[in-house]
Amino acid sequence: MGYVMGSEHEDMQLLVQKAAEGDEAALAELFGKYRSKLRQIIRLRLDRRLQGRVDPSDVLQEAYLDVARQLPNYLNQSTFSFFVWLRMVTGQRLMRVHREHLGAAMRDAGREVSIHRGAMPQANSVSLAAQLLGRFTSVSQVVARTEMQVQLQEALNGMDANDREIIALRHFEELSNSEAAEVLELSKAAASNRYVRALARLQSILESIPGFMDHTKR
Repeated sequence: MGYVMGSEHEDMQLLVQKAAEGDEAALAELFGKYRSKLRQIIRLRLDRRLQGRVDPSDVLQEAYLDVARQLPNYLNQSTFSFFVWLRMVTGQRLMRVHREHLGAAMRDAGREVSIHRGAMPQANSVSLAAQLLGRFTSVSQVVARTEMQVQLQEALNGMDANDREIIALRHFEELSNSEAAEVLELSKAAASNRYVRALARLQSILESIPGFMDHTKR
């Protein structure tokens, strides 16, 4: 098993090297491996004011061009794993999209998570609430679902931003503990402990919303 994992790592490194040298097929293959995960990240973190106005596919295409330009620098300078670096480049592109479309309307710099000498938009409560309702409930009536989403958004807004972020990374972006630790610049043990605590707080929040847990049991 160790040999297989080592071989896979070596294959990935070779692919990255070829892409950095200008091999377009290698770059397309690399990006294709992570496209669906990157799209989910964009959907989760796209400012709600831009939903319907900005297509995640367009952001992905721009991010692809950014990766092509910056990949040689990644090989020469970066100490991050390839996926974490790729996620960072995509997040930087999303920030530029936000600034381009919102400009002065980007009223709160605190909504950005400063990591890796850059920034990425936080996963907002609207997106998280929609994800939770989509995954865990069978609410079919539009009115009931809308009311529950508002309640859930308000409850999530009461959570610590770091708790929301670790849940977004692990639960919705589906990052491994190692990847989340790298993103947050924490030890693996610290990242794991933070996730466990955040999940407990989220569970408490969900239980406080009338009817929410009843729907999850159906």
